[in-house]
Amino acid sequence: MKRRTPLAGAAIAAVVLLGQLTTAPGAPAAAETLLSTGKPTSTSSVESSGFEGGRAVDGDASTRWASEEGVDPQWIAVDLGSRMAITRVKLSWEAAYAKTYKIQGSADGTTWQDIKSVTGGNGAIDEYTGLTAFARHVRVHGTARGTTYGYSLFELEVYGSNPGGGETEPPTVPTGLIATATTTDSVSLSWNASTDNVAVTGYDVLRDGVVVGTPTGTTYTDSGLASGLEFAYTVRAKDAAGNNSAASAVLKASTKPGGSGTITLTIAGDIANPEMFSTHEQTAAQIAKINPQYVLTVGDNQYHKGTLAEYRAHYDKTWGKFKSITRPTIGNHEWDDQLKGYKSYFGAIAYPQGLPYYSYDVGDFHFVAMDSNPIYTGGGSEQVAWLRQDLAKNTKACVVGYWHHPRFNSGHAGDQKSIAPLWNELEKVKADMVFTGHDHHYERTKPLDTSGHVNEANGIRSVMVGIGGDYLYSDYKAREGVEKIFAKHGVVKLVLNGKSYSWEVIDTKGAVLDKAGPYTCR
Repeated sequence: MKRRTPLAGAAIAAVVLLGQLTTAPGAPAAAETLLSTGKPTSTSSVESSGFEGGRAVDGDASTRWASEEGVDPQWIAVDLGSRMAITRVKLSWEAAYAKTYKIQGSADGTTWQDIKSVTGGNGAIDEYTGLTAFARHVRVHGTARGTTYGYSLFELEVYGSNPGGGETEPPTVPTGLIATATTTDSVSLSWNASTDNVAVTGYDVLRDGVVVGTPTGTTYTDSGLASGLEFAYTVRAKDAAGNNSAASAVLKASTKPGGSGTITLTIAGDIANPEMFSTHEQTAAQIAKINPQYVLTVGDNQYHKGTLAEYRAHYDKTWGKFKSITRPTIGNHEWDDQLKGYKSYFGAIAYPQGLPYYSYDVGDFHFVAMDSNPIYTGGGSEQVAWLRQDLAKNTKACVVGYWHHPRFNSGHAGDQKSIAPLWNELEKVKADMVFTGHDHHYERTKPLDTSGHVNEANGIRSVMVGIGGDYLYSDYKAREGVEKIFAKHGVVKLVLNGKSYSWEVIDTKGAVLDKAGPYTCR
């Protein structure tokens, strides 16, 4: 066991008081007790069922909270029920630890002030004594992982005392939690009312350990969910004095499957380089194992000029096995041959509406396959007009665009303002995703608006998949909103389920390099 150095300065201590950071002389010693055991928690994410935040405050050193892997920042917070004097915090890390993090306090669980900042952490047990902070909520906020995984705590222990007495009795634990109805994107819940010596003022509804609703009554409908998935729900009661009950027993409830059933697609671009035949042969082998209903390409299907002879000699012998289910798009290399090889090889598959750009429906999804090269070079106004009209006629709930040149890109080519006309038309209709290639790496972002800033409500998820077989580029620097980025060959396995979707990136050996979703269409 090792200990970290306590906060410096015994005479002057950092104090969190009613959400404001002040300085004050050291407080007199008080009886120190463990405050956090069994208290409600909230988290930024949960790796999977069985790793919820409550596992870190259950007093069991064999259970743990674990966050989503590979994403910074992440956090876990515990609600102590009322304002407490915090004197000590002890963290028992699993192998997935924080290298850089902060311990923070809050009066309301919204505005946070730093109690302790840590850099150079190396896991195991971190214990900080001599703290003089006042807070109801205590959070461990990790900003840099010590491993390639996520953040994981066996135990989060907060010690201190109640500085002013007062009413501290929590309400009774809610009982009888049931699912009264489910749809493809919602779960309706009800439970028995709690009692309290002061007054029950409301409830927190938690899905997979994260608060998703705060009703005043004993019913709640959790909506906007992915189809055909199971969720773990708990409820806790709140009283007028600010005390929270422990969480109810866990209820597992599932949304109904999507009406069209599960549909699987694969996606990649920048594929058949004559000098790297074995690589696109390996990505094609993974497509065969996935056995999708559709194969989508995002351009530069065939190097170096995209001639018919090149297509026949290379692409046709690997990805060509899936030609009948392929829905391709054009890259700049296809334009080196003025699309003659591309059109001759794919024929009506690539020109189903008589144009090198087209749309089609799959279940509840509307796909638009665009030719970005004219847009990239400053033309293509007729294509933008076509896209606008196509989207206006669409009746499907979910919209996905795909083409070659990315609008937003962490690679050496960078963001491309010339592609804005395509992106902006899709943003107007709240499209869900855009898949692109061109730079030879994988990159996914949070929803981005027309300026490239994160906008969860109205933005579009950008996914770059230039990893189908050509030489990889590693000269990237993650831009705003990037959730995952790497340079490894593979294909995307995209799964549609009613109005929800998720995907994995499968490398040439069958390993899963990334998971995203499930998300629900807007």
